[in-house]
Amino acid sequence: MASSTPGGGQTNLGLAPNVAGLLCYVPCCIGFVFAVVAAIVEKQSRFVRFHAFQSLLLHGAIFVLMCGVVIVQTGLGLAGLGFVGLLFNLVLMIVGLGLLAVDVLLMIKANSGEEFELPVVGPMARGWV
Repeated sequence: MASSTPGGGQTNLGLAPNVAGLLCYVPCCIGFVFAVVAAIVEKQSRFVRFHAFQSLLLHGAIFVLMCGVVIVQTGLGLAGLGFVGLLFNLVLMIVGLGLLAVDVLLMIKANSGEEFELPVVGPMARGWV
């Protein structure tokens, strides 16, 4: 699941590869924007490209999941079952906290120079590098 990358060298972004990999997972929109830029601009470092694609796939999947939960929640509210829809707020909160924990883990792994693959999106990202 995890492989190590040779350290050293610069990237097209002017950063050390471990720092650029770490920045791909920064929570909120900062990591997403950096991952998009790294996926487009970075041509030298396969390490950075892997982390950029894995970050984009992970956050894209979570975005789709959260949109689905909000649509179901809205439908329940329109059907007069708003109290049941409130339970979906708990689901959104748990997913958000889980994503934060995964982001922190991936930031630590990227900073240490590891290409840690998540179960589903990791192999997909590896194929796009």
